[in-house]
Amino acid sequence: MPNTEITVVTIYTDGACDPNPGPGGWAAILRYGARQKELYGGEADTTNNRMELRATIEALAELTRPCQVELYTDSEYLRKGVTEWLPRWQAQKWRTRRKRPVANQDLWRRLAEARQPHRMRWHWVKGHAGHPLNERADSLARKAIPRADFPLPDATAVHVFTGASCSGPRGPGGWAAVLRQGDEVSTLSGRESKTTANRLQLLAAARALSATHGHRRRRIHMYTPSDYVQRGATQWMPAWQQRSWKTRTDQPVKNRDLWHEIAAACAESKVRWHLAKSGARPQESANAHELACKAASS
Repeated sequence: MPNTEITVVTIYTDGACDPNPGPGGWAAILRYGARQKELYGGEADTTNNRMELRATIEALAELTRPCQVELYTDSEYLRKGVTEWLPRWQAQKWRTRRKRPVANQDLWRRLAEARQPHRMRWHWVKGHAGHPLNERADSLARKAIPRADFPLPDATAVHVFTGASCSGPRGPGGWAAVLRQGDEVSTLSGRESKTTANRLQLLAAARALSATHGHRRRRIHMYTPSDYVQRGATQWMPAWQQRSWKTRTDQPVKNRDLWHEIAAACAESKVRWHLAKSGARPQESANAHELACKAASS
C-alpha cells in the first residue's frame, strides 16, 4: 500500500516597510518536524501589504509536494484577503465591489496559484505579543529592508528625531526630540513622574509634531527607535480610527489621547515614519536619547 500520509508544514510569515510605502522586507519560517528553514528578502520601493504577500508566496514556493500547511500571520490584510475577499475577487474578474481593480492584484494572483496544491489553514497571531517564531519572522523581515543612510536627503522636509528614557515599568522618565530643517536645529524635552516607556516615546513624537505647527502640508520625517510608535502610526492607527479607537477585542486603545494628537497631525502634514534603532541610528537620534536621559534625571 502506498503511503498517503500528507506532510504537515508550519509557516510563520511577516512583512515590514520603513516607511510605508518605501523600502521593505519580507520573511518566512518553515518548520517540518525537527527541521526549520528561514527565508527573507527585500525591495527598495514597496508597501507593507505587498511584503506580507511576498512572504507567503515565497514560503509556498519552497514546498516541492502537496502539504498540509498551517500558516501563521499577524496581517489582517493577508488573512482576510485569503479567507474572505479572494473568492469574490476571482468571481468578479479581479474587481472590488466598487468595480475597481484589486490592489496588489499581481501578487494576489500568484498567491491564489501557489496555494492550490495544498491544504491550508490560516491563523492570525497578535504581533509583538511574545510568540518566538512570530518575533523571529518580524526581526528577519526588518533586517531584510534595504537601508538608506539616515537621515534621508530631503532638505526641504522637517526631520524629527525622538528619544525616551524610563526608569522601571512605571516611570519616572524623560522624553526628547531634535528637530532639523536645513541648517536650523531645535530641541524639545520633558519629564513625567509616573509613566511607561511606550507613553514617553509617544509623547516625544506628539510634542514634536505639535512643534511643527508652522510646517503644515510639508513633509515630516519622523525617526523613532520605538517599534510601538512606528508600527502604531503606520499599521494600527487606521484600524483603531475605524473602530472608534477600540482594539480588536473592543477595549480602549492605550494612550489614545496621544494617538489622537498624532492622528490629527498626520491628517494635516505628510508624515513618514522611520524606525531608527541602534544599528542604523543617526547622530540626532543619539542626541535625542541623551536629552531624554537628562530630562529623566533632572
